[in-house]
Order: sequence, then C-alpha cells, then structure tokens
Amino acid sequence: MQDHVRTAYHFQPAKNWQNDPNGPVYYNGMYHLFYQYNPHGALWDVGNLSWGHSVSGDLVNWAALGNALDPTAPFDANGCASGSVTILPDGQPVILYSGIDAERRQVQNIALPKNPRDPLLREWTKPSYNPVVPLPADVSADNFRDPTTAWLGRDGLWRFAISAVATGVGTTLVYRSADFLRWERNAAPLHASRDAVMAECPDLFPVAARGAEGLDTSARGPGVRHVLKVSMPDTLQDYYTVGRYDDEADTFTPDEDVARGGGDDDYRSWRRIDHGHLYASKTFFDARKNRRVLWAWVNESDSEADDVARGWSGLQSFPRALWLDPAGRQLLQWPVEEIETLRRGRAALLGAEVESGGLREIGGIAGSQADVDVVFEIPSLERAEGLDGNRLLDADALCGEKGASVQGGVGPFGLLVMASGDDLREHTAVFFRVFRLLHGEYTVLMCTDLTRSSTKAGVYRPTHGGFVDVDIEKDRSISLRTLIDHSIVESFGGGGRTCMTARVYPEHAATSSSHLYVFNNGSDAVRVPKLEAWELAPASVNVVPEQEEEEEEEEDGLAASSNMCTSSVY
Repeated sequence: MQDHVRTAYHFQPAKNWQNDPNGPVYYNGMYHLFYQYNPHGALWDVGNLSWGHSVSGDLVNWAALGNALDPTAPFDANGCASGSVTILPDGQPVILYSGIDAERRQVQNIALPKNPRDPLLREWTKPSYNPVVPLPADVSADNFRDPTTAWLGRDGLWRFAISAVATGVGTTLVYRSADFLRWERNAAPLHASRDAVMAECPDLFPVAARGAEGLDTSARGPGVRHVLKVSMPDTLQDYYTVGRYDDEADTFTPDEDVARGGGDDDYRSWRRIDHGHLYASKTFFDARKNRRVLWAWVNESDSEADDVARGWSGLQSFPRALWLDPAGRQLLQWPVEEIETLRRGRAALLGAEVESGGLREIGGIAGSQADVDVVFEIPSLERAEGLDGNRLLDADALCGEKGASVQGGVGPFGLLVMASGDDLREHTAVFFRVFRLLHGEYTVLMCTDLTRSSTKAGVYRPTHGGFVDVDIEKDRSISLRTLIDHSIVESFGGGGRTCMTARVYPEHAATSSSHLYVFNNGSDAVRVPKLEAWELAPASVNVVPEQEEEEEEEEDGLAASSNMCTSSVY
C-alpha cells in the first residue's frame, strides 16, 4: 500500500474507483456528495458503476454512507451514470440520473428518498415507471447523458439540460415538465456545436452580475447572468462561457466579447475551468452560506497497476467557491473558507527580496500537506521577453518551452513544492513569467511544470499553462495560492482568475519529508511582500474502522483489469 500518495484533506472513498461528482447538494443542514463509484475495485471497468454517497457538516470532514444507487433495474442494468439532485418546492430532493439500460441505451431516470425526513438521505427508491425520458429517435444511444440540476421557469415548468449527439451534432438539449415525471423536449437546443463532438457533463447556472454571492439555480431577472459549462472528452478539459439565457426560448447565447478564437459554438475556444488535470466539474448552490460551490474529478496519472496496488483511484478537487469577476468576463475560483479550520503551524516570509537565481526554503511546516499564499511584486518590466501573439494560442507548449529552469527576463518566479530537498531531484514548479507583446502590452503566463515531479517510471509528467487576465503593468504584482496534499497540487493565480490542478507522485515522499521553496530564475530580483504558509491537519474523510475494512476485504477483495474507459493520460 502506497500511503504517501493518499491525500489528507481531499475527498476520496476509503477504497475503489471514483470519478464524476454527482448531485452535490445542501439539504437539511448537511452537505451531500454523490459520486460515480465502482464498489467492486480500483478500476473503472470492473462491474457497473453505482452512486457513492457521503455527508458532511463543513465540506471538509466526510462520513461515508451506503451507495445511493446501484444498477439493479432494467433501466440502469449496465450502470448508474452521472446526474444531479434537485430540491423541489416542498423540500423533497429528487435524483435525476442517466441509466445505461439492459440494451445499453442511455435513458434518464429519477430516484426518490425512501424517507424524506432522514437528514442523511440514506436510502433511495427507483420508481418502476422509469425511464422518465427514454432515448429519442434522433439521438445516439451512447451519447445521451448527464442531466443537470433542474430549474424552475417563470411559467411554472421545470427544466433540465442534458448532453446529446442529435442527428450527428453535439448538442445540449432542454427538457420541460410540470410535475418532474412527464418531460417534453424543447424544439430548440440550449446550445449546439458545429463540431459534432459530444460535450458531456453540462452545467448551466446563474451568477450575480455584481458581487460574490451565489444564486439559486432558478434565479432570474435584472442583475443575473448565466454560465454554461461543458466537458469535452476529446481534449479532457472543462470549458465555460458567460452569456444570456433566454428563459422563454430556453436557449443560451454566449456574450460576444467572451467567445474567442473559433467562435461561440466551438467549445474549445471558451475559457477553461482549470488549465491542468481536472474534469467533469459540477456546481451547486450552497444556501447555508449563499455561495456557489464547484466540485470536479481529478483522476490518477500513473499506471493501472499502481491503482490496483493502492486499492483506490481518483480524487475530487477541494471544493471551490466561484463568482463572476468585476469585469463580467470570467469566473473567479477560490478554496472554500472552511479549509482554514485545518490550519496548524504557520511559516511566513514578509518583505523579502528574491534575487536572480535565488532559492529560499520555507521551513517549519510539513511541505506535503500545506496551504501557501504568496504575493510577488515586480520592480521593473523592462527586461520582459518579447512574445509573438500567435504563441498565446498554446500556453501548454509555451510553458513546456519556457520551463522553471529556463532563465528569463521577468520570471520565472514562483514556488517549488513537493521537493526532495537540497538536491531538488524531484520537485513541482508553479510559477509566472511576464512577456511583452508586439504592440507593447504585457501578458502573464502561469505554469505548473511536472517534468521533475517524480523519478518514477510510467508517470505522466506534462507542463500545464494558462494566461492570467491581470493588468501587470498597472498592478506590478501578482498573487499565487497553492494547496499541497501529497499527490495533488491545486494552484490559483491572480486571485483565482487562472486555476491549475496537477497530480504528482514523488518517490522521496515514501521515506523522507518534502520541502517548500520560493524561487526566481528571472534576470532581476522580485519582492515578496507577503508569503504565508500553513501546515494543514488531516481531515476525516470517509474513514472506515479497521476491523470493518478487514472484513470487507475478506469478502470481496479488489478486482483488476487491463483496460480503462479513457486514454492513458486520463
């Protein structure tokens, strides 16, 4: 068992495979997270997927309950795929999910709590009249899935959106119902892509045009904008855009100044939820704290053999609050404030200067389990490297070419995390570079460089990149917050404007401690007016009593297989 890889405060089951978050919801004083779960083993394709279920009082500590849904009926015989939870006006929650039926068609079903008064919602029933939405004649049998949280229109009808390939076109459809049982498809799609590529796991949600408060999914009216997000299986990335939802026609139109590159119907020209290793994100409205919160699946990037040896696979990102930036162009994302309850030891570096080629260790805390918040000030932009505008189209490639060890003008400067110590044989670099474009304006590149994150063979070690939408010429400073949790590194640049998630598997962590550094490989010194780093205590996440775990393993063991549903990268 590879204990040094398992996380301390990220959500994961005690064992086995997990992927997409399903139906996160706040209900009767408790947070619920349902998720795609394989109770039979650590790989995706051993058995058919169920819905795992855990509850929490604070989004940090989680208790595992029994599966909410298992593939036991003809309408989900081959798996209970992704879906959502909606709270009806009478307070009753309803699961809406995609089932893979006995003929391997994707159909849409509902499930109801066996006892709505149970705040833990431990048992669910699946009515025999399912599916409530059978496969339409013009939709591909294996491309009709992932219903969203439903919202209530001003006409009193419920709506949900769902991914489909209809008549060969990648489409997000809308269905309407007066009673949540009988559904009719809207004539026009919510949105469609000319590329005829399945865009899965859609999420349509309102955001306030001003301020950081969250909005109920049915919110509408003045001061309300909408975000449409999709997950693209061909790129394994989540994309979103801000726009206008027409609640009479049930259509979504991206803002003209938001759609970039290939046009508003090419999802890959939209902004990315995360520029790293994250997929199938799902949001919910947290009525307790009046905020919208995002979850997402972060899978492994070593080998299937490693998954089987560990007995588990897959994480959820740490939950993030998200809201619209003041300019109305993009989302800002930030770890929910409850993470601060885990903070223990603190280290600081205040008012320091890091010279060209400088490296400063931040000691006194456990570098493998930390929350780091740093601000960099740039005294001069004079030595910023020139950059052709065409290079803005591929930030990953630019980060790969201009890695952390490649000296630059203004940058690279940032953090070295999960580092092996003085030799730095293993480390992950999270950093910025500033470039000057052709017409004199400046742009900030953010990178996570994994090329030296592990010496272990068979580990995917890419370089992630994204540009940060800040005015560096005016501000002359940029912030970076990084969460470190053994095998996952989540970073938030420019106050959450650019987010980057990475999986790391340093071998030194099995036998020795990991270190944390601030570095600068630019030509000029940078100032660090503030750096605070906290060691984080472990959360209680789906802990199974040792005796119970031993009994379960004796009964069923861990299954293994040589194939996965997706590429070797994911």
